[in-house]
Amino acid sequence: MKQAHLRRAMLLAACFAPVMGYGPGRHSQQVFAAETRTYSFGVVPQFEQRKLYAIWKPIIEDLQKRTGFQFKLVTTLKIQDFEKAFMRGEFDFVYVNPYHVLQVQDTQAYLPLVADMVPLRGILVVRQGGPIEKPSDLNGKSVAFPSPNALGASLMVRSDLEQVHHVKTTPLYVTTHSSVYLHVIKGLAAAGGAVEKTLQEQDESIRSQLRVIYTTRSCPSHPVVAHPRVPRADQEKVRQALLDMGQSTQGKEMLKNVPVQQFIPVNFDDYAIMRSWGLEKYWQSIQGE
Repeated sequence: MKQAHLRRAMLLAACFAPVMGYGPGRHSQQVFAAETRTYSFGVVPQFEQRKLYAIWKPIIEDLQKRTGFQFKLVTTLKIQDFEKAFMRGEFDFVYVNPYHVLQVQDTQAYLPLVADMVPLRGILVVRQGGPIEKPSDLNGKSVAFPSPNALGASLMVRSDLEQVHHVKTTPLYVTTHSSVYLHVIKGLAAAGGAVEKTLQEQDESIRSQLRVIYTTRSCPSHPVVAHPRVPRADQEKVRQALLDMGQSTQGKEMLKNVPVQQFIPVNFDDYAIMRSWGLEKYWQSIQGE
């Protein structure tokens, strides 16, 4: 009888062992893992790659904590490579040139979520103590730009030089805003197109050697946008997380390096006004390259 009871107890234990192995702890972990989503997060290369990564890595890590999503930070060495990837819709979320949003509206339809409350303005910088005093002094000279399609630093500056000041220049595309400043300082270009925000981010040793001789009109700042393939609920979760990030002391410290003073909600209509500015004349198509 004792052996029969023992065999019965062993049989019952064997039957319940698989069920006990998937108790609440393990089951909840499996459900969480299944629900965790991974998204790519692209960043327009305003700075050289190591600096860009150092700025955005802690922001992405904080965003992961706030949303529960996983993000893969994607940077490129050249703005042209970034533009190609953006035009193909390779990024789920991306911090991007505002004019790019208009360019892909009919193909990728990225949706603006947040942008800095401080508007974007293009600037022309020259070497401190140099002979260039005003935009008309640049006629026939070379001017450095980060890329053909950088909005404030290139499109808006080139448009104003030609249409407002009637100046013809030779553009020199040097990949990043940081490279623009170095080209001007070293005398490799008579002037450089950039934006106020990136100039403020330069070391004092760089800023002290430069002088701003012209500022363009303003437009809404660089937005964080989402591809429409991302579920709307996830888009809103990321939007709210970025807005909340800017409310914390630690978040403000991280965002000021972008530089972003304060994120505010934005939508496509905020950027549609640029369609009337005639910037398409200066836009260089990169599709098919």
